Amino acid sequence: MFGRPYMVGIAGPSCSGKSLIARRLRAVYAERRPVVLSLDAYYHDLSGLKPEERERRNFDSPEAIELDLLQTQLEALARGDAIEHPRYDFATHTRLAGGERVVPGDLVVVEGLFSLYWEPIRRMFHTRVFVSVSNDITLFRRISRDLRERGRTREAVLRQYEETVRPMTARYILPTCDFAHVVVNGEDPVEATVERIIAHMGRVANPGSRNTEIQNPSFEVF
Repeated sequence: MFGRPYMVGIAGPSCSGKSLIARRLRAVYAERRPVVLSLDAYYHDLSGLKPEERERRNFDSPEAIELDLLQTQLEALARGDAIEHPRYDFATHTRLAGGERVVPGDLVVVEGLFSLYWEPIRRMFHTRVFVSVSNDITLFRRISRDLRERGRTREAVLRQYEETVRPMTARYILPTCDFAHVVVNGEDPVEATVERIIAHMGRVANPGSRNTEIQNPSFEVF
């Protein structure tokens, strides 16, 4: 294991394929003990609110994320230190008791809507990825996921999409594409997408790389 992990950030609209890409990277580098973190785990704990108040919260704004905790834990992982990763219940919008101990290996992949939104967060990433996808695909995938995994009704999913998901995507998420080193299409085969990301990782790790944005270009590639 190297002294500090290689950090990859993956951003993009809801259900664009960020998690799938992150899992594929983890599989490719399984022997390096990679860690995948989802920003979804860092939603504020709303256990102090009534259920109907929780449902009215805007979960598609950056303010929905507990930024201080996220930044503190990512900085720890970037140093090679272990963290107690929070666990979140999407059905109740509350944080579960007890965290999960996470020990970083040689690769840390962070995926979520706002992975490239905050400057202190995105500068930690040696490779920054943005996954682009159409609104129609986002809505179709979101309905399927939320009904299957998050205990929502179709009506609730459609209402949330129109009220917050679509407008917040345009306001906060799509502009972060400008900060990406690699822009990929969420409808492309994941294998081809991951190959493009790995190619960038290789260029960053190359001592002759021209990429001056990387904070620590001395990382060795996998």
